[in-house]
Amino acid sequence: MPIAELLKGRLGLAGRLPSQIDDLRGPVRGVIRLPRHLSWPGLRECDITDERSRRSLYGLLLAQGKREDIVRLVNGALLRQDWPRIKPSLEPRLGRQCERHLALGSQGGSGGS
Repeated sequence: MPIAELLKGRLGLAGRLPSQIDDLRGPVRGVIRLPRHLSWPGLRECDITDERSRRSLYGLLLAQGKREDIVRLVNGALLRQDWPRIKPSLEPRLGRQCERHLALGSQGGSGGS
């Protein structure tokens, strides 16, 4: 196994986030099944079309998900749209890193980087 794979979990949030928001390829509708390491007993599915559930899911993924989980399950356009409501629920340092890394600035992600 390459050393980069072994260190991935030790790189912190910056190592778990994709290099740009366009890399987030999650679905825009439908029900997704959470990976076992992120699900609670009885809570394995999330309907992406339900805004409240989606925002909770995205917060969980950003806080605890692996890079592969974030890329596969978070949709960049929906994250940008929901960001003003997701950010306050995150640890402040995490919110700042997401904004910097994914260009989710205070204008709803209209900034570049």
